[in-house]
Order: sequence, then structure tokens, then C-alpha cells
Amino acid sequence: MSKTWRPATQLVHGGTLRSQYGETSEAIYLTQGFVYETSEAAEARFKGETEGFIYARYGSPTNDMFEKRMCMLEGAEDARATASGMAAVTAAILCQLKSGDHIVAARALFGSCRWVVETLAPKYGIDCTLIDGRDLANWEKAITPKTKVFFLESPTNPTLEVIDIAGVAKLANQIGAKVVVDNVFATPLFQKPLELGAHIVVYSATKHIDGQGRCLGGVVLSDKEWIDENLHDYFRHTGPAMSPFNAWTLLKGIETLPLRVRQQTENAAKIADFLAEQGKVAKVFYPGRKDHPQADIIAKQMTGGSTLVAFEMKGGKDAAFALQNALEIIKISNNLGDSKSLITHPATTTHKNLTEEARVELGISPGTVRLSAGIEDTDDLIEDFAKALAKVSA
Repeated sequence: MSKTWRPATQLVHGGTLRSQYGETSEAIYLTQGFVYETSEAAEARFKGETEGFIYARYGSPTNDMFEKRMCMLEGAEDARATASGMAAVTAAILCQLKSGDHIVAARALFGSCRWVVETLAPKYGIDCTLIDGRDLANWEKAITPKTKVFFLESPTNPTLEVIDIAGVAKLANQIGAKVVVDNVFATPLFQKPLELGAHIVVYSATKHIDGQGRCLGGVVLSDKEWIDENLHDYFRHTGPAMSPFNAWTLLKGIETLPLRVRQQTENAAKIADFLAEQGKVAKVFYPGRKDHPQADIIAKQMTGGSTLVAFEMKGGKDAAFALQNALEIIKISNNLGDSKSLITHPATTTHKNLTEEARVELGISPGTVRLSAGIEDTDDLIEDFAKALAKVSA
């Protein structure tokens, strides 16, 4: 495959393995095992002397195609597809740490990501310091002699804060730590963490990569040396492997990723501008707007806005619920990146397990609402909001 291909072409043709039948669409290899012609051939494959598949928990032709296609898009040397986005996050963090090590993580994380670093890791003797990741000085202050990993998502969930990835990576390189970036909200089309200096990128493929609400999936991407030395054995022995059927579904979804994300982002930007003019809306957070607090960093590290919009209703939880309940086209769901527009109330869903104090630190108020823009007609979505806002008490 040509390295000069642009993303839209890579995502249709990249990494394709055709069988002897010459199928147009990728084949699904629903098998857990593989047959060897001789005992000697089996021995050589297990020794790594010959290439080939051994067991579906380690890899399969369908998963291999998905991994290769993601590598082309991300600019990574290697990848491992996982059963879910959280399997990818957990694997990327734990595979490289041991008791006594230290994680520095931006506090603005998806609830489950925060649980992994704040609750799970300490059970295994791995310390964690949560910081306000927007200020590089906070990353530097949190470093200890045992700091091995920096973990962040940018833009963040749900308030769309942006972190200077290149700046964090520079600090990490000074101490030999690795930077893990959850790049879901930016998508691989609008932000390239590896090019910015990050070492590992993770995705919930459940979101934009599938984009049609069909299946779970995740992926970890990095250089081949890091994966061979850290993730390879962890992956083989703990078993977070993706189903080949899900890999096939994601291969189909990824073909239309640029088309969907383009329309979703266009919708999100126009809705953000509309909401910013509404008297019942206190604040709007969107990476494509000039009033975003980190607009200067966005200009340096992102090539587009986002498919997500966060905003705060003046009437708090009651107003947020009234708005969501009055919408007709836009559905209430905690998922994101879907072709359908989805809306959720983070304080009572995705971030409900955080303390009230933690939510306040993250800027999640009772009135905070997160919208994942779909691919519907823009005017229909804005009209849906206008009608719903009219039903919200002032």
C-alpha cells in the first residue's frame, strides 16, 4: 500500500488481505484456531521463526486487517485490537507498569479511565497523581523519581478541555516516561498524538470508528519496539482480544469515517454557534470556536474541531433534563461518535460515580450537557434544539 495515500483512500483499501477467492469485502475468519501442515511447521511458528497465526486470542486475519488499517491512519508501526475501549486503556497503562511505579494523569478523564488510574492501579501498588492537565507546570510538579507514565485525553470528556500534547511529551522524554493519549474526541482525522510526541495512542473504536452503534472495540497503537516489549505478552496472556466479527464490522465502519466525521463536525460547529446565542444557555464549549480557553493550543495540534459539543443550561439539572426530554430527533444516550445525534447529562450518567467535588473541579455542573452530533440535516437538528429550548422554563 502506498504511503502517499490520503486518509480517505487508506480507510477503504489499507491492510486488505484477500483469500484465494478474491472477495471484494474483507473476509471474516470466525475461527479460534489454525491448522499446521506438519508438526515442524507448528514448532517453527510457535518459535516465531515463520509468520502466521496461532490462536485467535493472539490475532487473526480479520483483526490483522483492522490493526494495519488503523496503523496507516494513525502513522503507527504496530497495533493491537481489543474487545473494548476500556480494555485498550487498561492494557496500555498496566502492561508497562509494576508495583512502586507512578502515573501522572490529567484529572479530566472519562469516568472509567479515571477509575483505572485512581482506584485499580493503586490496588497493585502503582501510585497515581491527578492534576489539572491544562497547565504544563502541574505535570512538572507532579513528577517523582518513579514516574513512568503520563496519561491524558484531549479534548476531554465531557467539557472539551484541550491539553498541550507536545508540551507534555517533552516533559516525559526528559525523565524517560511514556505518554498515553486517549484520542477519541479528536478522532485520528483531526489530531495525530504520535506526531506530537506521544508514545502510545488508544481509541474506543466503539465510537467514531464504528460510528453506527453496532459493536464494541478498542485499539492500542505505538511503535513496534514498545508493543513487543510491553503489550505483546500482556495481550497474549490476559486475553482482551477483539472478536473477528467485531473487527470486520469496524473495517466496514472505518471506510466511511471521513465522510461521517466531516458531517458530524459541521453539525457540531453550527449547533455550538446556535446554542451560544440562546438566553437559556450559560456557556458553550467547542474546540472550533474562538472563545475556547485553549484556542491557541487547538490551532497548533488539531486540524479540525470535534463532533462533540458541551454546554451548560442556566436552570441546572431541571433545565438540562427538560431540554433533553423535549428533543425529538436527538436521542438520550451515553454513547458518542454515532451517525445519530446523541445527548447525555454527564453528572447523572458518565461521571455520576465521581464525587460532587471532583465534578466541580472538572467543570461538570448540574446543568452540563454533552451533545454528540450525528450526520442528520443540520437545519433539522437546530430546529429540534430551538423547539426543545422553547419548552424549558426560563
